[in-house]
Amino acid sequence: MASAAVRIPPVDDGVAAHRDGNVLRWLGAYTASAVGDNVYYVALSWAAVQQGTPAQAGVVTAVSAVPRAVLMLGGGVVADRYGPRRVVIGSSAVRAVLVVAAAVMLLATSPGLWALGAVAVVFGIVDAVFLPAAGALPSRIAARAQLARVQGLRALATRLANVLGGPLGGLGIALGGTAGSFGLAALLIGASLPLLLTVRLHAPMPEEGCKRGAVGAELRDGMRYIARHPVLRPLVLCIALGDLGFVGPMNLGLTLLARERGWGSAGMGLALAGFGVGAGVAALLVTVRGRVPRAGLVTGVVAVTGSTAIAALAQVPTLWGAVGAALAVGLLVGLAGTLSGALLQTYAGPAYIGRVTSASTLVSFGVAPLTFPVVGWAVQEWGTGVVFAVCAGVCALGGAVALASGPLRRAELP
Repeated sequence: MASAAVRIPPVDDGVAAHRDGNVLRWLGAYTASAVGDNVYYVALSWAAVQQGTPAQAGVVTAVSAVPRAVLMLGGGVVADRYGPRRVVIGSSAVRAVLVVAAAVMLLATSPGLWALGAVAVVFGIVDAVFLPAAGALPSRIAARAQLARVQGLRALATRLANVLGGPLGGLGIALGGTAGSFGLAALLIGASLPLLLTVRLHAPMPEEGCKRGAVGAELRDGMRYIARHPVLRPLVLCIALGDLGFVGPMNLGLTLLARERGWGSAGMGLALAGFGVGAGVAALLVTVRGRVPRAGLVTGVVAVTGSTAIAALAQVPTLWGAVGAALAVGLLVGLAGTLSGALLQTYAGPAYIGRVTSASTLVSFGVAPLTFPVVGWAVQEWGTGVVFAVCAGVCALGGAVALASGPLRRAELP
């Protein structure tokens, strides 16, 4: 039974993903939506700062993580029940309308923090459905042999969105105020819809073992599927530990480190740029190569190695040393993340891909952002060196899980 669970079905190499028009249309939609997300968060944080104190603004920008964390697993059930393409299109439309409503509200009146918080909460609720479906869609649009390339393209698009989102959000505020920035975010998210409508799905795959019933029953069925799968069980745990140890240091932690060392915002920007370059190189490597032999073993090794770079980031004495460490983090952790995503798409059964995706992204998008206050408190109590070291240990534990699991360590991409 275990051997059947980890068997990879026969694959058709198909057209290389970066030359496949269908994949490229999906990529354009994904990129537009991701850039729109970044612009939206810039607009939301700016509007919140204008209405309240920095602490209140932080609460408003972080509150959307709560419904994501609570509802994400249920969103995976929705993606499996109705199909990831349909769910992505529907939730993208709702997200665009919601951001338009926020722009209109800002034009018509001066909303308080409660109104902005309500927008953030509703956006988080819709995200809980959108994110699992968006993560599951690549497996339905590309040949299985191209899944690694698709994950590489997705990682590149994410890096591009992170680079463009901030400046575009600031430009929107400069030209049209906060309402203009919200409007630009809605335009970008909405631009993904016509592209998504042209994306073709591969022929439906057999959905053996998928039960249609109450949401709770389907959710339990999905969790049992992961728990019994010899590859997915350690892989989801590896991803969760990696995200839990990585997100805090590379977001709030890096900001606090730059302040502690006197590097200023420019130094923090350079360190983030180093990380972005490293992650971009890792994504480009997977995109061009298409397949990394012994992917499970490589994932574990680079996850453990990348954790040492996270710890080193808080120990190097100079800014340029920190930039080099951040580049190594991006390269190693980025490679581990891209390979993990490709392995997950490869081994998850088509009937369960939404629920598997929701379980694997729960920590990154739902739980990890809620740990930021803990990271801030720990840095205040013990300093950045201790906090980065502990977080690096959590990341290393994720890599150790991958290396300790025989089925995952021997897992291959098609």
